[in-house]
Amino acid sequence: MRKTAFVIAVLFLFLLASCSALNPEGRMQNASKAIGADTLLAEIKTLSSDDFEGRKPGSEGEKKAVAYMESQFRKLGLKPGNPDGTFQQRVPLAGIVSKPALQLTVGGKTVAAEFKKDYIAVSQHYEPNVSVKDSEIVFVGYGVSAPEYEWDDYKGVDVRGKTILMLVNDPQIPDPKDPTRLDDAMFKGRAMTYYGRWTYKYEIAAKKGAAAVMIVHETPMAGYPFTVVADSWGGENFTIQRPDNNASTVPVQGWFTYDKAAELCKAAGLDLAKLKESALQKEFKPVTLPGAKANIQIENTLRKVESHNVVAKLEGADPSFANEYVIYTAHWDHLGRDTSLPGDQIFNGAVDNASGSAGLIEVARGFSKMYPRPKRSILFLSVTAEEQGLLGAEYYAENPLYPLKYTLADINMDGLNVWGQTKDMVLVGLGNSNLDDVATEILKKRGRTVKGDAEPEKGYFYRSDHFEFAKQGVPALDPDSGTEYIGKPADYGKEKRDYYTEHDYHKPSDEVKADWDLGGAVEDLRVFMEIGNQVADGAFYPLWNRGNEFKATRDEMMKKK
Repeated sequence: MRKTAFVIAVLFLFLLASCSALNPEGRMQNASKAIGADTLLAEIKTLSSDDFEGRKPGSEGEKKAVAYMESQFRKLGLKPGNPDGTFQQRVPLAGIVSKPALQLTVGGKTVAAEFKKDYIAVSQHYEPNVSVKDSEIVFVGYGVSAPEYEWDDYKGVDVRGKTILMLVNDPQIPDPKDPTRLDDAMFKGRAMTYYGRWTYKYEIAAKKGAAAVMIVHETPMAGYPFTVVADSWGGENFTIQRPDNNASTVPVQGWFTYDKAAELCKAAGLDLAKLKESALQKEFKPVTLPGAKANIQIENTLRKVESHNVVAKLEGADPSFANEYVIYTAHWDHLGRDTSLPGDQIFNGAVDNASGSAGLIEVARGFSKMYPRPKRSILFLSVTAEEQGLLGAEYYAENPLYPLKYTLADINMDGLNVWGQTKDMVLVGLGNSNLDDVATEILKKRGRTVKGDAEPEKGYFYRSDHFEFAKQGVPALDPDSGTEYIGKPADYGKEKRDYYTEHDYHKPSDEVKADWDLGGAVEDLRVFMEIGNQVADGAFYPLWNRGNEFKATRDEMMKKK
């Protein structure tokens, strides 16, 4: 009787498992229950602890962060993600601490400027000394050359050897029918395009042969205060080690506060506000600041750093599709320690991005409990040096462990919702690809809605690791926290986000807080997991929507498939 009862129980359990396997929703629900608030919080606390020293690439903090991520993936039974049999991808970085000396003169008179207070200036050249001497200063509007908009801020002016001053973000062109709005036909209206990103501005300046670029910072247009620039750029910066020692980059990359740029222009007899207004016209031509010269001397302290991406793999269940991949990304790094600060010197990066790294572990935990597994393989990619310019993601995208033409999508996690459950979810860059349609349908089943980015002018789509995949043509999803918090006032989410941006973002105070509610993060992670699973089991590859700037790259890639 006991033996018979045991056999019946086993058969019953087998039947339940079989039913779950045949029912995709039941299979997902069972697996996603493995994602929990307690384990998520424990992982965030570990990664953001002082013991990890701010997780800066090339530090002891990196060793601990990389070892922790690898150990968690191993515990979940995942396979090494690198075909060489390891959980790591080597990322060769160059660490550069730039000590600048800037002298601004107008007609022989000095315009004083203090490092980190009025300006930031660094060099990516892997050289001990970089200098710019007696360089004319030229205002080039937004520094944009965009043929598709018939827009050129350079107008054929030779800026070789010159210091160019430019505005942050895209040209803010008013709608001719409604001057209170921006023209959606020009640079996507409120939404920042890649032309508005500082990375583009330095890239185009290098192509034009400029000696130095100084971007005029404005908090609303940049999306963060100048202190973020100073904290992020004022210490050791990193770049990928390249054969030319980065000689192809513009020698000096920098920022001015708006007030300092305005003072410089005034000394040259110009009004920055009027220059900014003139830069909104297609007819704008570069303006040389009369008598203005820049002398910049940068002493670089150099070191080569071997950093690492951590990569784990869940093998696809279908041998015919197991060589195709869906990637989840989150960066493990943050800003490290600043010994010049009084008091707390460690940038713990609890939200940014211990939370996303913990989320990566939790999504992996969910998939590890799934039966049967998705038919395609899932990669969990924990990348380095996001804070230094998305370098770990850039290195993987340029040196993929698995061909990008067989990579269906990247789903990125950069800062989870730590303030409770929401009725909605924000998809940054909503409308870019049909990944948005997958997410919308999944959220609809859960009684939730989708919203686009409430602050598209800040260019969030271009500010995290998924962007490096997008540049290479891989459809990328950048989900963000919702804004409608259940049981909270309508402005609760905005207040929380604004406070975090002003007081905690890229500051030592980004630590685990007592009032956190990770219920929303757990629900979001379950959605992320279901999106990836649906793509991995889908009949078709995700596609960029018509008119997207990355569509042509993907189309060309798929022709070679």
